[in-house]
Amino acid sequence: MASRVLSGRCGLNPLPAKSRVPTSPFIQSISLKAPGKRILQCPPIESVESGAIQRNWALRVSAPLKVVSSEEDKSSWVKGNENNTEKKEEFDPGMPPPFGLAEIRAAIPKHCWVKNPWKSMSFVVRDVAVVVGLAAAAAYINSWIVWPLYWIAQGTMFWALFVLGHDCGHGSFSNNPKLNSVLGHLLHSSILVPYHGWRISHRTHHQNHGHVENDESWHPLPEKLYRSLDTVTQKLRFTLPFPMLAYPLYLWVRTPGKEGSHFHPSSDLFLPSEKKDVITSTACWTAMVAVLAGLTWMMGPLQMLKLYAVPYWIFVMWLDFVTYLHHHGHEGKLPWYRGKEWSYLRGGLTTLDRDYGWINNIHHDIGTHVIHHLFPQIPHYHLVEATEAAKPVLGKYYREPEKSAPFPFHLFGVLARSLKHDHYVSDTGDVVYYQTDREVNSDSQSKSN
Repeated sequence: MASRVLSGRCGLNPLPAKSRVPTSPFIQSISLKAPGKRILQCPPIESVESGAIQRNWALRVSAPLKVVSSEEDKSSWVKGNENNTEKKEEFDPGMPPPFGLAEIRAAIPKHCWVKNPWKSMSFVVRDVAVVVGLAAAAAYINSWIVWPLYWIAQGTMFWALFVLGHDCGHGSFSNNPKLNSVLGHLLHSSILVPYHGWRISHRTHHQNHGHVENDESWHPLPEKLYRSLDTVTQKLRFTLPFPMLAYPLYLWVRTPGKEGSHFHPSSDLFLPSEKKDVITSTACWTAMVAVLAGLTWMMGPLQMLKLYAVPYWIFVMWLDFVTYLHHHGHEGKLPWYRGKEWSYLRGGLTTLDRDYGWINNIHHDIGTHVIHHLFPQIPHYHLVEATEAAKPVLGKYYREPEKSAPFPFHLFGVLARSLKHDHYVSDTGDVVYYQTDREVNSDSQSKSN
């Protein structure tokens, strides 16, 4: 439970990383052996230290005692050497990185860490003005040609409000905790999110990102738990559009294998000292429900359905869509960790950046997710610059997002592919990858035929 205590500087207190770095298998056995030649074995080289990370490398170099004479043997030797070089350059995303958090931090310009509350407030004013303007325009025109456009636009703006409240929860909105709390409650309560309840569980997600059991958001199911789910639950979790409607249910009952509610102060999500905060947020959420009920009585159910309820569900789909794709759907497999193999840095490096085209600015560049996960105290308006500065350090551990057209339609295919293939992870092992339930795919194919 102590891991949930936030650091004043970073916004969270990551679990300590182990410094051991497993020996790379392709470095253990580099052989330039020619047929029929004696081999000289060199002693291993060990204990090379760099910064705070200690690497134990075992290097064996083999070479023939005399130069090969025939051109055939020579070409064979060169070809084998090239193959070994290719293997040597292979990238294993599950290996510990050759850099630390301090090196990434040092690469990011100092001004990227500065929080400007006036600039943050300007985004709140902008978004609230757009929300009010859209609702007034749609109610005034009141045309069934306009309503679908309004639902998409307003649902997207509700999502933008959530992201600003999300910044308040991380403390990246300003250095004033009271300002963060007041605005966080106003923004999140307006879209039926319990601010403190969510803030605390989201903190748990950041503190344990990439950990199979301890992560809080869209974490994988171990195979045994996956197999124990009834057919209906499996279908709801892996068949579109149901996973994109999961957020309200998650607030009430969390995910399979976890218990508790974001509304109940005695939930195991929270520390005893956080009960008062949870009660406050639940009271604000309840007050918003009462306001919506009063407006429904005044304006009628149909008008409130058009003005608020449909945009709310569009917002829910945005939230589930974005948060899922920041942790799933890469063309190559992404590792998940357990036990000693997990560290705050390694878990954060399994997150993904996404490009949303024109939506990037609307939802405050939340697609720059890797740096946000590692350093959530950086304000959203500095995330793009911070990411560009950190790329040379991150190297292959940073996965460049696919460039989007004005609207990110390409991500729907990514989502569908991931839900089809990313079903569960092994019950054992400290570095694991998603596996596919072939039976589910076979059932889907037979139904489509």
